[in-house]
Amino acid sequence: MSRVVSGIGMTSLRTRSRMIERLREKGIRDERVLAAIAAVPRHVFVEEALASRAYEDTALPLGFSQTISQPYIVARMIEVLRSGRELGKTLEIGAGCGYQAAVLAQLTDEVYAVERIEPLLAKAKLNMRTIQQFKVRLKYADGHLGLPEAAPFDTIIVAAASSCVPNALLQQLALGGRMLLPLGTADQYLLLIERCADGYVETRLDNVRFVPLLSGLE
Repeated sequence: MSRVVSGIGMTSLRTRSRMIERLREKGIRDERVLAAIAAVPRHVFVEEALASRAYEDTALPLGFSQTISQPYIVARMIEVLRSGRELGKTLEIGAGCGYQAAVLAQLTDEVYAVERIEPLLAKAKLNMRTIQQFKVRLKYADGHLGLPEAAPFDTIIVAAASSCVPNALLQQLALGGRMLLPLGTADQYLLLIERCADGYVETRLDNVRFVPLLSGLE
């Protein structure tokens, strides 16, 4: 199993290091974020047939019309959420195969991740066992509804695009907390929301392209 996690050839530590250098070249400056991404064997989380492409800076298909996020986007979103603070208690909406949750778990001890597609959730749980990552609490749930039983959260990160900000997620954000989500349908952008004593402050960031955030369970 250690050989599988460590990787060989196109999945080796050397290949992983080249990906980290590309992220630096693209502007990622938070060394703790870069170290967290370097620590997670992305090839474990992709389809076996795509393992040789695991450390390319691109999104890859997972099945069920879902993708594993581009490493740059994972790094960029977490860097924004960490800027000047720690992540604290974190909720991920759209766990998929578990990759981003595994990266988050390198940076905080409290990670909750919800996924609405049951076979993907099962895959995420298997991936976590493979890499011996037991800090992430994976839940089968509708991302639009968040995870009220574990709220409030200091950080909420959404891995699929919504046409509007889900109100349930706003309500589950702790005072002083931050949420980052892709917003829009045809044209999408990252929206940072910070909760303060007198309401919410929104900041529009990069243009992006994500799969849609769907409601209901499968």
